[in-house]
Amino acid sequence: MSMTNKNSNLPMQSEALAWDEFVELTGISPNQLEELVDLGWFDSSLPGKMTFHDVDIWRVRKLGRICGTFELPVIGGTIIVDLLERVDRLERLVRAMNNIED
Repeated sequence: MSMTNKNSNLPMQSEALAWDEFVELTGISPNQLEELVDLGWFDSSLPGKMTFHDVDIWRVRKLGRICGTFELPVIGGTIIVDLLERVDRLERLVRAMNNIED
């Protein structure tokens, strides 16, 4: 059974990106990507095969900007990106709780 787009006979676009495609879209070097994978910074949806998602592109680009601006090593940048994401989630939670109380 083949998955096709409702409006055409073309296969549905996959949300998972392969290694080479991810490197091309993010501009990250393969060595830096390997370091991030070793750090466990990505959630792979396919066991035994590393795939990436749209949100990973955003995270790696943010990481690149932070590391470049502050001249940080990758590990330092990942800590900052992770903390920024946690702050964002907490702020959204606080806003949602404030909306419930109103």
